[in-house]
Amino acid sequence: MSTDLNTLRQLAHLARLEFDERHEQKMLGDLNEILNWVEQLRELDTAQVEPLVHLSRELNVLRPDEPLNTVSHAEGLQNAPRKDTDYFRVPKVLE
Repeated sequence: MSTDLNTLRQLAHLARLEFDERHEQKMLGDLNEILNWVEQLRELDTAQVEPLVHLSRELNVLRPDEPLNTVSHAEGLQNAPRKDTDYFRVPKVLE
């Protein structure tokens, strides 16, 4: 399977890509190599292969989430450039 320059230009237009002529020829060659590789994959007999849904059979290897404060309120405000007793002071954004 291969494609031509016109198809490449249509694909480039849809993807909002622009190529000069030198890169256009290289891209056409690369695209044809990819299509040939996909054609080789189609020739493989995968009738006896189970579909792969997940890469690992592990279900949940993460620790459970437990809420806890690692930084106190005072420690959080300690390095603030501007603060007001309990809050960060930030410049006004909206009028």
